[in-house]
Amino acid sequence: MHRFFVKYNSTTVLMANTIKINKGLDIIIEGKAIEKISKIQPSRLIEIIPDHYHGITPKITVKEGEAIKAGTPLFYNKNYENMKFVSPVSGTIREIKRGERRKVLSIVIDVNVQQEFLQFRVKKTSELTAGEVKSLLLESGMWTLIQQRPYDTIANPDRTPKAIFISGFDSAPLAPDYEFVMKDKMNDFQAGVDALGKLTSGKVHIGIKSASSIFATVKGVETTIFTGVHPAGNVGVQINKVNPINKGETVWTVNPQDVAIVGRLFSKGVVDMTKTIALTGPEVENPQYFETIAGNCITDLVKGNLKKVSYSLRYVSGNLLSGTQISENGFLTPYASQISVIEEGSETHELFGWAMPRLDKFSASNMFFTKLLPRKKFKYDARLLGGPRSIIMSGEWDKVFPMDILPEQLIKAMIAKNIDRMENLGAYEVAPEDFALCEFVDTSKLPLQAIVREALDVLKQEVE
Repeated sequence: MHRFFVKYNSTTVLMANTIKINKGLDIIIEGKAIEKISKIQPSRLIEIIPDHYHGITPKITVKEGEAIKAGTPLFYNKNYENMKFVSPVSGTIREIKRGERRKVLSIVIDVNVQQEFLQFRVKKTSELTAGEVKSLLLESGMWTLIQQRPYDTIANPDRTPKAIFISGFDSAPLAPDYEFVMKDKMNDFQAGVDALGKLTSGKVHIGIKSASSIFATVKGVETTIFTGVHPAGNVGVQINKVNPINKGETVWTVNPQDVAIVGRLFSKGVVDMTKTIALTGPEVENPQYFETIAGNCITDLVKGNLKKVSYSLRYVSGNLLSGTQISENGFLTPYASQISVIEEGSETHELFGWAMPRLDKFSASNMFFTKLLPRKKFKYDARLLGGPRSIIMSGEWDKVFPMDILPEQLIKAMIAKNIDRMENLGAYEVAPEDFALCEFVDTSKLPLQAIVREALDVLKQEVE
């Protein structure tokens, strides 16, 4: 049997529903998690931070000293009162921390040893209408797990997406292996897909990395195989190649573990926000997986699992390209599937810096002899290694940006806040993480993800 290939731009499309991503970059780092899952109890205290949910204005619904169950609403979105944010644990509200102008900074919860769950009334998914599915997701707080494009925010319940996308693999540095993480959760995953499928007028798409993927057997979805280098696993790239977003259209995205959490709601009637988190990075002594929940203190995961070093460490909730920096006593962000730990680098001093020939440093531009060591695992740190300067039109972003968008021109339009140019250049399709690799290779050292985030907020404010 022969296969036919079609080539265009940065993509090779195989007729067997397979797309190869040629533009990008695999960053090989020490500290990938081994296939071992350890269970830990929730921290004695957890913190829920409203700022982790971008673009919402929280209105508190609980009081200090109040007893709550897992699934009890803690606050709602002031701009959409039916959108509730619930507690992942049962316990007692210890403190509601506020900042300037009484802004809610976080909600601190004393966690019960024995967990209690708020019970929701559910029926078989096949018997539910789209409106009933939506109402239950909003009431239970599970709606907050659904993201939308454009704008990369929590999905607008008043919109009907033309499609829902789930990436069945993550190609970011040291990312968790969803084939391992999800192998015992596929019944919950299928239940989640069945529920989410009610909410779209189109299809539920799943991107997989091979025909043997555990997600290839999921019913009621359209699968596409994505091969090649990172960011092949980014859901934004998969949307761009399968069903691009035009002005006026909406697409929703959900992480595989969050799909399983939704599935548990519809099959058991409870909010069980248990996730499997990968503890990764070159400074981790025993990189592995842990079962935990969002809001848990990362100290419980990293304690006893770090190498004994004299230098400072950086902790990241998420991957090293697009994750959120947190303190060593910080709390796991709601959308993260890994914790990464690397050297801060502030105490590192190198003779002549980049001017010295080196074999222990990675270079995307081949300044060092990186090509001679294609599978070498480099030990990175958090240094910027340079200062911000004017955009250098070298085409270096385009080499690692596989979407059919002109990245340099789009970023310039975003910096200028030129709404018309942003719309014409594809701003509705992108999220900050799509520019993470561009930021990594950028000679200009510009905060591209922050620029994209700010521009999308401006675009949303002006257009909606």
